[in-house]
Amino acid sequence: MFNLSAEAKKFLEDNKEKKIVFTNGCFDILHSGHVVYLNEAKKQGDLLFMGLNSDASIKRLKGESRPINKEKDRKYILENLRCVDFVEAFEEDTPYELIEAVQPDVLVKGGDWKISDIVGHDIVTAKGGEVKSLIFVDGYSTTGIISSVQGRE
Repeated sequence: MFNLSAEAKKFLEDNKEKKIVFTNGCFDILHSGHVVYLNEAKKQGDLLFMGLNSDASIKRLKGESRPINKEKDRKYILENLRCVDFVEAFEEDTPYELIEAVQPDVLVKGGDWKISDIVGHDIVTAKGGEVKSLIFVDGYSTTGIISSVQGRE
């Protein structure tokens, strides 16, 4: 079972009557595609709770050259977006245990995800919640930005 931070426990307790939306990701280099997606995610409920892949998790998933931005910086940037209400980092490769601990009312991912492939869909649907695949903005990706900076477009 995921060990939520004291801040996350307090946030969830203080907002137990609100509709909690959950999303997750690396958000290594924040771009406008991310912001469009996060704003849309927030519209699905009252509060947006984000699971953020830790640096170690990103290294395992994306390779030794990642992340570009460290966890504390990514967390700080996300926490300062108007649409984001809470950010909790996780060490695992997937946010399954975090989703189980949060028990969100709505679980969302970008439009490139099929509902059946969204990690935690079983947890949320079992409690009567919603799982949604939201809009995906073509032409924006962290990998694309990195390639462009390196002159490999």
